[in-house]
Amino acid sequence: MRSRDELLLRDLAQKYAEVCARPVQEERRRLWKQHNSLRGERPLIYVRAFAWHELLDSRCLCEDPFLRHYEDFFRNHLYWDSLRDDSIFEPWVAVQARYRCAGWGVSGRRVFSDTPGGAYKMDYPIKSLEDIEKLQVPRHEIDEEETAKAVRRLQDIIGDILLVCVDRSPAYQVWRGDISTDLGYLRGIENFMLDMSDHPEWLHRLVGFFAEGIRQAHKQAEAAGDWSLTAHQNQAMPYALELPAPAPEAKGVKQSCLWGFMAAQEFALVSPAMWDEFLFRYQQPILERFGLVAYGCCEDLTHKIPVLRRLPNLRRIAVSPFADVARCAEQIGKDYVISYRPSPADMVSYGFDPDRIRRILRRDLAVCREGYVDITLKDVETVQGDRDRPRKWVEITRSIIEEVYG
Repeated sequence: MRSRDELLLRDLAQKYAEVCARPVQEERRRLWKQHNSLRGERPLIYVRAFAWHELLDSRCLCEDPFLRHYEDFFRNHLYWDSLRDDSIFEPWVAVQARYRCAGWGVSGRRVFSDTPGGAYKMDYPIKSLEDIEKLQVPRHEIDEEETAKAVRRLQDIIGDILLVCVDRSPAYQVWRGDISTDLGYLRGIENFMLDMSDHPEWLHRLVGFFAEGIRQAHKQAEAAGDWSLTAHQNQAMPYALELPAPAPEAKGVKQSCLWGFMAAQEFALVSPAMWDEFLFRYQQPILERFGLVAYGCCEDLTHKIPVLRRLPNLRRIAVSPFADVARCAEQIGKDYVISYRPSPADMVSYGFDPDRIRRILRRDLAVCREGYVDITLKDVETVQGDRDRPRKWVEITRSIIEEVYG
C-alpha cells in the first residue's frame, strides 16, 4: 500500500504529465528552434523566476525530504504553466547524479546578517597567497550506488506516469563551471579585484587552476559517456536547429551536441580588458567545446560584446537590467539572440504598474526591433505575495509584442 506522500506525489505527477502532453508544447519547441537559430519572427517570453517562496502554491505537504524535493518540482512547474509564457515542459523527471567529488578542497563559510531572509557575507577560505596550495584538482566521479538508489525509488513511485532519467553530466557546469562564481566565493570579489593589480601572476595561476580543473572534469565526463541531452544549458529553452533536441535517454553525447553557458557576474565592475585577461580567455577554451553558447546573466555586458564576438559558437547574449539596451542591440544586430532581461523591480516586484511596464517594454523592444530578441523575467525576489502578477505581466508583455511587431 502506498504512503500518503507517495499518493500525493503521484497525483502531482499525473497533472504535470497532462501539461507536458498538450499540443502547445510542440508548437513552442518549433518556435524556440527557429528563434535560437536566428530565424524567428517575433520575441518569445520566458518566465525564469516568480518569487516562488512567497506563494501559497509552494507549500509542500510531503514529510519525506526526498519526495518533498520532487513535490516542489511539480508544484513549481504546475504554477509556472499557469502563467502561459513560452516555456516548454518536458515529459520526464531528471534525477541529478550523486557525486563523490564536487569541490576544490576548500570551502567558504557564510556569515548571515541578523535580518531574517537578509544578506550574507562569505568568510573566504583563500585569505593569503599561500592558501592556493590547499586547492585540490576536481574529478568527475559519480556515486553509482546512491544514484541508482534515488532513481529506483522515484521510478517505483511515478515511473508508470512519467519517464524518470538520470542527469550524469559533470558537477562543474553553470555556476560551478564558469570560474567567476567560485572565484568570488573562494577568494572574494574585492580581493581578486586587488589581485589584478597587486598579484597578477598569482591570480593567473589561480584562475588557470580552476579552468584546467573544469576542462578535465568535462573531458572525463565525455570519456565516461556521461554527457546527455538533458544537460543543455542556455538560461532559456535549449532548442536550436543546429543541435539535437533535449531528450531523456540520449547518453554518451559529445559536448559539441550541447548548449553551454557561462557568465561573469563577479566581474561586473571590471574593465573589458581586465575581464578578458583574467577570466574570458580562460572561459573561452571551455566554451568552444560546446555546440552553441549563451553568455551572461545579471552583469552589464554593454562594453564587453566586442570581446565576446571572439567566441565562434556564441549564439545568445544577456542584456541585463543594468545594460544599455540600445547600445547592446546595435552591437549585437542580427548576429546573436538578444536575451533581454527587464528589471524585475519595474516589472512585478514593487507595486504593479501596467503603464510603467508598457512604457519600458515598448521603449526597449523598439530598439531591439531589427534583431532576434526574447524577454526573460528573472531574479524576482518578491511579488509582494501577489501570485497573479507574473501572469498579468505575461499578458501585458504579449500585448506590447503585438503592438511593436504587428
